[in-house]
Amino acid sequence: MITLTQLEYIVAVDTYRHFGKAAESCFITQPTLSMQIKKLEEDLEVIIFDRSKQPLIPTDVGARIIEQSRILLKETEKINNIIREHKNLISGELKIGIIPTLAPYLLPLFIGNYKRKYPNIQIKVEELTTENIIDRLQRDLIDVGILVTPLHEERINEKPIFYEGMMIYAHQDHSLHTKEKITVKDIATPEIWLLSDGHCFRHQVINLCSYQGGNNEKLPFHFEAGSLETLMNIIDKEGGLTLIPELATVGMSENRFDNVLKFSDINPLREVSLVYSRHFAKSKLIELLWKEIIASMPEKLLQKERGTIVEWR
Repeated sequence: MITLTQLEYIVAVDTYRHFGKAAESCFITQPTLSMQIKKLEEDLEVIIFDRSKQPLIPTDVGARIIEQSRILLKETEKINNIIREHKNLISGELKIGIIPTLAPYLLPLFIGNYKRKYPNIQIKVEELTTENIIDRLQRDLIDVGILVTPLHEERINEKPIFYEGMMIYAHQDHSLHTKEKITVKDIATPEIWLLSDGHCFRHQVINLCSYQGGNNEKLPFHFEAGSLETLMNIIDKEGGLTLIPELATVGMSENRFDNVLKFSDINPLREVSLVYSRHFAKSKLIELLWKEIIASMPEKLLQKERGTIVEWR
């Protein structure tokens, strides 16, 4: 007879692709975990994991069993959440992944208030790229992601929160400061600094201006940047321009804000959303998180119709 505990074990092995790490996450010994999985395989008369491969991978039928197991476990968790909500108990653990171009600007606006309002929620936040967030959501290593959408992922729900503009940050002596009107064509230039590959904001910039990289002959050196703050610091010293999200201008010093410019021909926006598995069980915690972020936003950032959403995928 299949037990929920056995399903938890095979999901853990699939998540970590390692018997030892899976056993550790389940707080049992590796022999106990291996024995239970072996018993499940014998009862079902199928092989769930191909033990000849490194790292460990599920067989075709094993992958289907694991996928259904994840759904069953999440549906079971919903029963506990129903009881908590019935008793008005707001508690539990919420593991959040957030992209680097949002984390330094968005987290300070809401995370403290969220924790103070709901002290019984154990919050864990990790800064991750979009692809890592998607991967960890699918393997149940995090509960929710805060990132730029749309993703066009079938197994992931998207709950839009706000829409921030994409703005130009140019050195104080850059010629853009003398232009009456700035168009997208004006930034499609080899002197634009970009984030390193893997950042969705980089791909949004490329999609917006169709910039293909070129030889970057107008840049003093080649640099793969991991943060917008680093790019702005380099621009302040070395010249050039980049694009920054609107939240990056909140609390910005007056001297630096003088370097921020807007487009005349378009108001490009990026849609920021909460994303989570379609079978996510902690719906109440998600709803409270969404409301807290909404409450921390300037009113104009909630208005989708004020500009044009730029996709990155």
